[in-house]
Amino acid sequence: MDGLSNSRVETAKVEVAACTRLLNHEGVLGYSGHVSQRLPDGETLLIQAFDASRNDLAPDDLYIIDLDGNVLDGNPNARPVNELEIHTEIMRVRPDINAVLHWHPEIATLFTMVEGVELVPMKNHAYRWSSGIPVHPESWHIDTQERGRAMAETMGEHNAVLLRAHGAVIGSESIPALMVDAVHFDENARALYDASRLGTPKPLSKLESDEFAANFKRTNHSVKLWRYYLSRGLEAAVIPDEWAELLSPDERA
Repeated sequence: MDGLSNSRVETAKVEVAACTRLLNHEGVLGYSGHVSQRLPDGETLLIQAFDASRNDLAPDDLYIIDLDGNVLDGNPNARPVNELEIHTEIMRVRPDINAVLHWHPEIATLFTMVEGVELVPMKNHAYRWSSGIPVHPESWHIDTQERGRAMAETMGEHNAVLLRAHGAVIGSESIPALMVDAVHFDENARALYDASRLGTPKPLSKLESDEFAANFKRTNHSVKLWRYYLSRGLEAAVIPDEWAELLSPDERA
């Protein structure tokens, strides 16, 4: 942990724990899946323990690991999640990504199980995936560096990747942005599924996505929705009151 501020690490742990609890509370995450956050040194990250519940994840349930998966700090009587290479290999090749989510969205995963139907942007906030949502062709767990590198190669410069008959992975610049992207990713998959039941879906064009992105204040949106979901979590006692001050984001343009 040399070079890492204890206060910044503790705040990051609360952010990861809170994001995990909120995603579970909102019905996005469920009993499996995991959130990670890159630490300020750029070479280490937080990831949860394998057996820790997503419902009440605590800062003490998190490990600090390096990009090779070595445990640098954490409970010696437990172990990190099996698929930590999802997180380490994305962060190794994508310096623009500081937070990663792997989960098992039922509707989005359906698009890896049918021929000739792709998950494409339908709603305006899905501009994040206007460059494409590739499908990694292997369905097994991403639990080795080799498999993690292959998945990261499939993801490329996109902001999401689907895992065949398995789940999804998204990457964002911060924990609040990751929380918001996860909600929008699920909303978009449902929108496409529902639209296909009404008739022929009409996805967003690249021009529509580009125009929306050019005029969209992403940070403000992330702050707004993070506060909304945080307030819901506090009201439902999903988030402890003592975390509230640490989790309040700054307003930025």
